[in-house]
Amino acid sequence: MADAKSPAKLKNESEIDTALVRQLADILNDTSLTEIEVERGDLHIRVAREITAAPVVQYAAAPAQAAPVAAAPAAAPASMPSDPATIVAKAGEQVKSPMVGTVYLQASPEAAPFIKAGDTVKKGQTLLIVEAMKTMNPIQAPRDGVVADILVGDAQPVEYGEPLVLLQA
Repeated sequence: MADAKSPAKLKNESEIDTALVRQLADILNDTSLTEIEVERGDLHIRVAREITAAPVVQYAAAPAQAAPVAAAPAAAPASMPSDPATIVAKAGEQVKSPMVGTVYLQASPEAAPFIKAGDTVKKGQTLLIVEAMKTMNPIQAPRDGVVADILVGDAQPVEYGEPLVLLQA
């Protein structure tokens, strides 16, 4: 069997090491890999399998399960409007999240919130913090104004571009 695995001892190029091919196929079956390649000298073996429809079905089911979880925290804060049309109807500039992360409305759990509705803010003033990858990123006011509404709750996950605060002139 050692002779069959050594590329130098193959009698001709059409001779294939079936034991090696079977081992590679077993590795594919035992893992989530879809392709594996082995190269030994001039011998090059590539084993691949097609992705079946089953993982696609599982992937499609995952967002449906995640949607109710995301909806529950969004409804919890008292200042969070329940109807998206309410956000659009209010006049003002939306301060949007520059990244995916978790919003914190105060510097620490026992600290006072950075802002509340009705506060006057100056350009550059910290409105809230978005934590992303264990880094706290202060979100600053883009201009002077009055906080019309805080559109997110404390410790709420946010997406890139999601409105966080509504500022009025």
